[in-house]
Amino acid sequence: MAQREALKELQTRLAARLQEAKVRDMAVASWLAVQSGGRHFLLPLAQSGEIFPWGGVQSVPYTQPWFLGVANLRGTLTGVVDLAGLLGAVQPRSEQALLESSLLVLNAALEVNAALLVDRLVGLRSAQAFVASEPPGDEAPAYFGTTYIDAQGMLWQELNLQALSQHPAFLSISV
Repeated sequence: MAQREALKELQTRLAARLQEAKVRDMAVASWLAVQSGGRHFLLPLAQSGEIFPWGGVQSVPYTQPWFLGVANLRGTLTGVVDLAGLLGAVQPRSEQALLESSLLVLNAALEVNAALLVDRLVGLRSAQAFVASEPPGDEAPAYFGTTYIDAQGMLWQELNLQALSQHPAFLSISV
């Protein structure tokens, strides 16, 4: 009889732990939250790569203003794109502002050797961090995903980095 009760207790504990694991998995972060050009963006973790502090970027002549140049990141020359500039925000940055910014390399699986300049890393976010969402508008670029709204009313635009990396505007760096 004692064995039966011990087995029942074990099953109850296992069921409780499985339920806890399901709840934890639902709260797993899906996005890297960043700020760029005064806007808030959600970048899918699966499409994001390594993060680097701002460093020396060698400018490249005859390129779009949002293409900042190339940087040597772990021995690889990587094209650096100003995310805010690419999305149309004209935001001159002081040297101090650049020192506080970060370079987010696109995941190698996207097969694009590029990094995005973002003004600030905000942290990781999951769907549970938001109270509402809106689908992209008809005029939104193809790489815009859902717009999420947090409890403070802040809008967070999801960016599909794979779609962005294949977009003609992103691929056309020459003037």
